[in-house]
Amino acid sequence: MILIDDGAHDPRANMERDRARWTRLESGADGAEAVMRLFRFRPFGITLGHAQSPEQELDLARCRGDGVAWAVRPTGGRAIFHAEEWTYSITARVDDPEWGGSAAESYRWISGLLAGSLRILGVETDFVRGRSALPPPRSALGTAPPCFASPARFELTRGGRKLVGSAQRRGARAFIQQGSVLLSEGHLRLTDYLRLPAAARTRARAALEAAATHAGDVIPAAAPLGLWADALERAARGAVRRMRGAESAPLTA
Repeated sequence: MILIDDGAHDPRANMERDRARWTRLESGADGAEAVMRLFRFRPFGITLGHAQSPEQELDLARCRGDGVAWAVRPTGGRAIFHAEEWTYSITARVDDPEWGGSAAESYRWISGLLAGSLRILGVETDFVRGRSALPPPRSALGTAPPCFASPARFELTRGGRKLVGSAQRRGARAFIQQGSVLLSEGHLRLTDYLRLPAAARTRARAALEAAATHAGDVIPAAAPLGLWADALERAARGAVRRMRGAESAPLTA
C-alpha cells in the first residue's frame, strides 16, 4: 500500500481528492495498488455522509455567516466537524490480497493498522467487537445524530468512548474508507451548526461529549501528520511504501 502525507486542504478539496481516486480505481483507469492518504482540514469544516442532505442537517445560514465550509463525503456515516484531528482515507480494490475482502475483513485490517500506530505513539485503544447500540432516532434530536455519537463494529474506542470514527463505501471493484482520529474537543463544534433549536443543540452537545473522546493528552493537537506516518510505517511492518511531496500529485482531483 502507498502511504501519502497530503497535508491540509479545505473540506471540498479533501473530499474531491478522495472521490476522484476511488472513482478511478472503481473504473479500472488507475493502478491496482491500495493508497492511504493522510490529511488535515484547513480551514476547519464539516463533512456529511453521502446520503445526507445539507439543507436538512445543517444551519446553512449560520455556516455562511461564520465562514464554516462543508462538503459531502463519498462515504456514508453522519456529520463531523473536522478541527484538531488526523484524518485518513484508504482506497483499494475489493480483491486486494492485503487490504480487500469483505467489508468486515477490510474494516478489521484497517482498524488493526490504526490501533497499532496509535499504540506506538502511546495511545491504547479497544475494538468495538459487536454491533453498536442504535443511535438516538432522528425524532429525538430533529436531525441525524453526529458521527461520533456512537461507535460501530471494528471502530476504536478509548476508555469506552469513541476515538476513531470511520466509514466505508464499496463498489463492484473498489472501496474507499475514510476516518478521523480526534486530538482535541474541536469536533464538539458540530452541534453549533446542526439544524436544531437551541435546547436540542445543548442536548446534542452533551450526548456527543459523553460518547466521544480524544487523544490530545498524549498526542498534541498540532502534532504533524509525519509523526503518524512514521508510526503507521512501523505498525505496517513493511506492508506500506511511503511517498512524499510531488509524488502525491496524482491524487489531485
